[in-house]
Amino acid sequence: MALLLWKAFDFFEVSQIRLGDDETRSFFENNEISSVCSGSESLFLGSDNGYVRIIGPSWKVVRSFQAHETGRITHMRQVEGTSLLVTVSEDLSNEPVLKVWALDKPVKKTGLPTCLSTININNGRKQFPISAFTALDDLSQLAVGFANGAVTVIRGDLIHDRGTKQRIVYESEEPITGVEFVSDPKLSTLFVATTSKLLKLVISGRGHGQPPRTVEDSGCAAGCMTVNKKTGDIIVVREDAVYYYTIDGRGLCFANDGATTFVSTFEEYVGLVSPPVSSKNGTSDNIRRRFGGASTESLFSAATFTMIDPQLQIVAHSETLISPVKALFQIWGDLFILTQDGKINRYHEKSLLQRLELLYQRNLFPLAINLAQKSGMDLQQQNVIYRKYGDHLYQKGDFDSAMAQYIKAIDNTEPSQVIRKFLDTQRIHNLIEYLEELHEHHKATADHTTLLLNCYAKLKDVEKLEKFIRSEGDLKFDLDTAINMCRQGGYFEQAAYLATKHGESDLVVDILIEDSKRYSEALDFIWHLDAETAYNCLMKYARVLLEHCPSNTAEFFIDYYTGKYKPKVHATPIESVPVLSGNRLAAGAANAVQNLTSLLPLPYMGTSAVPTPDTQGDNQPTVGQEIANTEQDDDSVSKYTPPPPRSAFSSFIDHPDEFIVFLEACLKSNSLGESDRTDIYTTLFEMYLHKAKEGKGVQKEEWELKAKKLIEGHDIPIENSNVLLLSHLSDFRDGTTLVKEQSGLLFDIFRSYTSAKDTRGAIRALQKYGPREPQLYPAALAYFTSDPRILDDAGPEALADVLKKIDADGLMAPLQVIQTLGSNAVATMGMIKPYLHETITRERREIAANKRQIASFRKETEQKRVEIAELGSKPAVFQAQRCPGCGAPLDLPVVHFLCKHSFHQRCLKVDSSAGGGDGSDKTECPVCAANNAAVRAMKRGQEERAERHDLFRDALSKGDERFKTVAQWFGQGVMGAGGLE
Repeated sequence: MALLLWKAFDFFEVSQIRLGDDETRSFFENNEISSVCSGSESLFLGSDNGYVRIIGPSWKVVRSFQAHETGRITHMRQVEGTSLLVTVSEDLSNEPVLKVWALDKPVKKTGLPTCLSTININNGRKQFPISAFTALDDLSQLAVGFANGAVTVIRGDLIHDRGTKQRIVYESEEPITGVEFVSDPKLSTLFVATTSKLLKLVISGRGHGQPPRTVEDSGCAAGCMTVNKKTGDIIVVREDAVYYYTIDGRGLCFANDGATTFVSTFEEYVGLVSPPVSSKNGTSDNIRRRFGGASTESLFSAATFTMIDPQLQIVAHSETLISPVKALFQIWGDLFILTQDGKINRYHEKSLLQRLELLYQRNLFPLAINLAQKSGMDLQQQNVIYRKYGDHLYQKGDFDSAMAQYIKAIDNTEPSQVIRKFLDTQRIHNLIEYLEELHEHHKATADHTTLLLNCYAKLKDVEKLEKFIRSEGDLKFDLDTAINMCRQGGYFEQAAYLATKHGESDLVVDILIEDSKRYSEALDFIWHLDAETAYNCLMKYARVLLEHCPSNTAEFFIDYYTGKYKPKVHATPIESVPVLSGNRLAAGAANAVQNLTSLLPLPYMGTSAVPTPDTQGDNQPTVGQEIANTEQDDDSVSKYTPPPPRSAFSSFIDHPDEFIVFLEACLKSNSLGESDRTDIYTTLFEMYLHKAKEGKGVQKEEWELKAKKLIEGHDIPIENSNVLLLSHLSDFRDGTTLVKEQSGLLFDIFRSYTSAKDTRGAIRALQKYGPREPQLYPAALAYFTSDPRILDDAGPEALADVLKKIDADGLMAPLQVIQTLGSNAVATMGMIKPYLHETITRERREIAANKRQIASFRKETEQKRVEIAELGSKPAVFQAQRCPGCGAPLDLPVVHFLCKHSFHQRCLKVDSSAGGGDGSDKTECPVCAANNAAVRAMKRGQEERAERHDLFRDALSKGDERFKTVAQWFGQGVMGAGGLE
């Protein structure tokens, strides 16, 4: 592209330098400058008389010295960062002289810089001017080109003056127009330009000594070759184009607009100085005449200075110069041009923001972006350019391109500013693109996720929705929002996938049950979770699962509450071949939720698409997918503590059959606590009664039998009050009876039958419990005679049996029986006549027997009194002839007792002198001694018992007839009556 076609700008501020003093100004205006170089923050000017002047930042001559006594200084080189200066002077009568100066080492006598070395440059003794000069930074190698086509290379240590070697490395018939080094640590290459060729030759390194190689069969004019210090590229300017060369060959090039006299580099720019264009017609002559001769001639003989940026392909500055250019140099961060009239123009690059503003004004945003990137602007500032560019494109109506720019500026752009511009339905695709990028850059909020999913739903773009939720890497959106929006939009399978992928097990269950209504899959999914999570999910949806999957849910409850729960796992699917149906997407993903639990933890593994809400549930499953249910090993299952069974009771409302199965299974568990067992027994008994109440016939009897067996025994933890209450509420009399029987409440059992007017039951209870509870018979008598119908149901035999039992056991006095029967008119005399006859007869017999016994006792008592009186008043006659002790006839001494027994004194072992004959000895008849001892013991006992009132009260309370008890104690002499000795 020709420079004329490049966009032109003014990126440089041009100002003319005001020289610091008259001396400096005079030097510049006298046009005595023969060479210029810069470096180390100083400007070096060589003059025709061999002097070197050093200019400081104040544009004053700070130092000058005579470098050469003869000849003019045509070339100079200052080594950057050092005080070394190389000068070359030419005098056509002698060989050119090269000197190296140490500016920081003045000679003590003269004060001049020290000349480190001086050499004459060899040109084969041919007197031709130097047309090109270059040197390496360490001055180890220098190259000098001559107008006769020779190139001399100087090697050696010029700094320490240890000797040098010179060699002419190239000769030709064309004059040398430029020489430049391209060097790296291993290879130094010298590029040589003539008017017709461009060559290169290796000066040091691999390939050294080989003849020069032609790079291009086109040369360049003098001053039209330079090197880019930053990149190492050789820049050659010809009339047709500007060329870049490297060691490998020609590189970038761009068209030139004509002849060029000077080329220089400044930063990333290339400066070109072009001569005035000669006039091809008489137009210029007419103009000259108008403007008046010579002054007009000088005006139209001006040079053109152009700064170009090859990378951006722009003209950064273009200027017409009145005076020809003598030198270009850069120092103090700016570019300077020295003209032949002694004027110096400074070219200061405008700031980046100023340059960008120039581009903004012309809406050249792509160029501004390239400029910012090339200048190393930070990304945040670059995004401002992208945003401006996007606004420009949006105003032009190019929404797609505008969105592309907004996306590039997404990192530091407020999303709402962009989103508001694309809320129109026609631009929804652009909005989707922007929202997707927000999520990719982790800039999206929950609102952005909601908006994006709404856009997908509006377009029914399931493929993009699937791609969005299945994006790999870190989570790029708000998970809860995405799941909720998928559920609201009817994309339940995608919602389930997201929840499963990110470990939201609770949400997976919610979706399967509340949205997809796939209860069996939900239960199976819960069965694969860990114990804690599975319990929470189970309790949340227990009633729903029992409603739709009663048996499996009950089994789950049993396993969990008995401590046998183990999460299930599935083997990896071996093969999954999707079956396509019509024009739908791969239908294998249609059952992503159906096979969700089979593909844990990634249920969408191996699928590529899912159905839309319109086609949901109308897809064929995958083929060849064999999955085996397994359970984790015992070692891999974390132990858990089963919750109390009571926590599950409310879940089984309206499901009594499953509840009974659950309770029976829990009852068999050995890990239940005492309170848990009580709860289970009580609840199970209640459920048995509930089923019995609902059942009829045999079924009812079976449930009642189960209930009765449950509460039989003595170690049942159920409380009697609960059994009584439940039995009463369910009208289960056997339960009430059993509890009362176990508690010894036999009278209550009988009373329950009587209160219910169950005569047959009362008779059975009387027969069963009467022997243990005799008071039931008086109660039965009162019940049987309380109502004519009851008496008819019981029959005269039952009444007779009761009366017989009462009479036999003396449970009631006859008067009490008469009073009981006489309380109403139910019982007739005919019914109780046998009882009364028997009672009266027995009473009469007892009275007669008692009278005979009384008479006997009176007669015996009278006899005893008579005997006592006779013993006290009449002499006793002893007629015994033999001794009862030895059986021998009695002989003196003999001992006679009042009981009519006589003994030998020797048989009684009684001393005849004992007692003094006053009869006061206590010798007792051996024959009557035993009876007398018994009587005395009886008497002592009566005396002792007379003081024990507690024994009397105890006997009185236990006795059936208290009067008889009092009479017995009175007869035993405990009432204070004195006895006879």
